[in-house]
Amino acid sequence: MRMIREVRFMFFCGLLTTAGCSASAPHAQRGQASQAVSAAAAPPETLSPAGKAKLEALLSKGRLEDLQWPNFSEYAAQVREFYERDGTALEWTREGKPTQQALQLIGELEQADRKGLDSRDYDAGRWAGRLQGLNASGHPAETTLVEFDLALTVSGMRYASDLHLGKIDPRKLHKSFEPDRTEYDLADFLRKRIAVAPDVGEAFKKIEPPYLEYWRALDALQKYLKLARDEQRVLLPTVAKPVAPGKPYAAVPQLVERLKFLGDLPVDTPSAAENGLYEGSVVEGVKHFQMRHGLDAAGTLGAQTIAELNRPMSDRVKQLQLALERWRWVPHNFEQPPIVVNIPEFVLRAYDEERQVRLTMRVVVGRALHTQTPVMEEDMKYVIFWPYWNVPTSIMRHEMLPKIVKNRAYLQKNGYEVTSYSGQVVTEGVVDDDVLAKLRAAKLMIRQKPGPKNALGLIKFIFPNDKNVYLHATPAQSLFSQSRRDFSHGCIRVEKPAALAEWVLRNNPGWTTERIDTALAEQKQMQVNLAKTIPVLIVYGTAVVAEDGTVYFFDDIYGLDKELDNLCCQAYTADK
Repeated sequence: MRMIREVRFMFFCGLLTTAGCSASAPHAQRGQASQAVSAAAAPPETLSPAGKAKLEALLSKGRLEDLQWPNFSEYAAQVREFYERDGTALEWTREGKPTQQALQLIGELEQADRKGLDSRDYDAGRWAGRLQGLNASGHPAETTLVEFDLALTVSGMRYASDLHLGKIDPRKLHKSFEPDRTEYDLADFLRKRIAVAPDVGEAFKKIEPPYLEYWRALDALQKYLKLARDEQRVLLPTVAKPVAPGKPYAAVPQLVERLKFLGDLPVDTPSAAENGLYEGSVVEGVKHFQMRHGLDAAGTLGAQTIAELNRPMSDRVKQLQLALERWRWVPHNFEQPPIVVNIPEFVLRAYDEERQVRLTMRVVVGRALHTQTPVMEEDMKYVIFWPYWNVPTSIMRHEMLPKIVKNRAYLQKNGYEVTSYSGQVVTEGVVDDDVLAKLRAAKLMIRQKPGPKNALGLIKFIFPNDKNVYLHATPAQSLFSQSRRDFSHGCIRVEKPAALAEWVLRNNPGWTTERIDTALAEQKQMQVNLAKTIPVLIVYGTAVVAEDGTVYFFDDIYGLDKELDNLCCQAYTADK
């Protein structure tokens, strides 16, 4: 049974700087526009006692067999409210004919794929037949009108909810991710914003995420839907060992055509290589492709690059669809501009009040196999300069105790000390048998002293959470040069800690660049509480579209795309 989620909805009335895509009239609307009537032309259709009884029976049952997914009990209360406000009259027809708004709404449902949703969930394949039934002969039977109206109301609510909140409750996948989203009345939205809208498509745009990244991803989806339709797959042969620039590769012509198709080479690039060598502009095209796909952009043609080149465009469409789903989970408004970390991209971005990116840097995230960084939303509350690192119990047991057993002076040589849980130092020197036994029993803890060699570097950024995850500096700067950067125990290491500190403390009077530099050099621990807390979103998106329209794809390092795709496929099937 599909989990019944609380229907939440927020109507966003701000300006959107990116318009949606236009499209030709959908199948169900062709030939119907001339027969449609305006919703304002006449009052809603009043039902006879028998018609009211029919509608009431369907509402009470929460099921309409004519729907693709008949069980609408999840929306039953909202659907009932939609009809009871007008004395159980029908909304989507006038004198037996569909209103202009009904046809426009049907058009939106039929083109839901263009929004990254599945149009079948909103009965896309059934509307043409229903409209044909309305126009088959004279005035349709009242039962036909009731079922048509209810089907459109349920489908419209499903679509509006999925478009605004996402199809899946994020807590099904991420237990620590509970974004704060404002409650809204679906029945009110459908009646007051859609049923009388001059342009239904524009009305729906206002409930979509207001972020430019979302709208750019929508544009990219249209491009990749076309690529998926046009694709004629000719697989590039794999190689036993990587092909370096200047070396022969038998499939250079096929490689050139693939790169041109993907947009990584100009379309006028010659397809044939006279000498059969992998060189010149083809290498530059591969580098561009590698850069867009989170690979080492050295131009070497290895097995991983070829595998990504051979990926069907349907896979890229799926990545964009899942990225759009995740954008719908994000609150539309924050009290303060957020910091956003995208795990598969290994990148942090800090936003300003106009939702513009003001700071970008590379990050290191948790290892894919054992210490994954969780998806979450929390508020950053303070910063600590020259922090201690309190070694988590799991790391102490599995990594540090074996080293102590081999060398009782290990902690002393590496700047650690043993303490009680209240912070009292037990020893900074050689670990004796008694202390070792208490460490094994987790009666004592280990912490690393502040300093340049501390695993947290010279600063950490705290947003309290039950996973004990935070942002921090690191002495291991070389890791930021890697293309794949999942090396941590779950916390997030930042490439430019001083720059992040300056951005985080911008609302704290007196915290200039010079004062931050002084705090980093003073060699003493200091906690600075933020004048205004800052939302921190740790998200997971394997498709990102830059301002210039370049589309980047990243590896599903935690397998969460696969899990989300399965949830999306099952979202309505249990309601059948």
